[in-house]
Amino acid sequence: MEFWIWVNFTLLFLAGGLTPGPAVMLVTTASIRYGFWASMAPAVGVCVANLAWIALAASGVAVLAKAFPQAFMAFKAAGIAFIVWLAWKTAFGAPVDLLRREPPPRRKLFVHGIGLQLANPNALVYFGGLLPTYFNPEHDLIPQALISMLTVTACEMFGLVIYAAGSDALARRFQSQAFAHWFFRIAALAMVVSASFAVYLTWAATGR
Repeated sequence: MEFWIWVNFTLLFLAGGLTPGPAVMLVTTASIRYGFWASMAPAVGVCVANLAWIALAASGVAVLAKAFPQAFMAFKAAGIAFIVWLAWKTAFGAPVDLLRREPPPRRKLFVHGIGLQLANPNALVYFGGLLPTYFNPEHDLIPQALISMLTVTACEMFGLVIYAAGSDALARRFQSQAFAHWFFRIAALAMVVSASFAVYLTWAATGR
């Protein structure tokens, strides 16, 4: 991957990491509910799922998406369903406890991060549609994939850490149950809207 291509690639995924979406909302609400360090468990889960997406992109998932559009539409529908379920749990799940008692096991939060990002239609747009355009098929794909993994992980974690730290500070300042309840519900709505818009974009791009 040439240097200026890598710079453009980095800027694209840095902007993506700083854009509120399902992954950001999951980490943000975890930070408000459990604190900054607990929210890093789903953040790492999101980054691990990104590695799987990059591996799929390097192996030609975009070609498969064009060859089997109905199967990928079913995948998008399943992804929306999973995100709606997580959004419902975010909005109306466990009671808000601003005293920050013991969070659930980190592995549970980690798995939620992996599951959300694997099902996230936004990831399908970035990794299935945009990422393959940065790969040069005339060069070895393995170094390009490794560079992409390192870059995407750094960009994703940068954005998630900023949101998690800001949410943690916000929760400490606004010790209000009503504020937290409404924040979680708005975050849940943003998760669903963002994922649904990504599905619409891919549907419009393929004409299906």
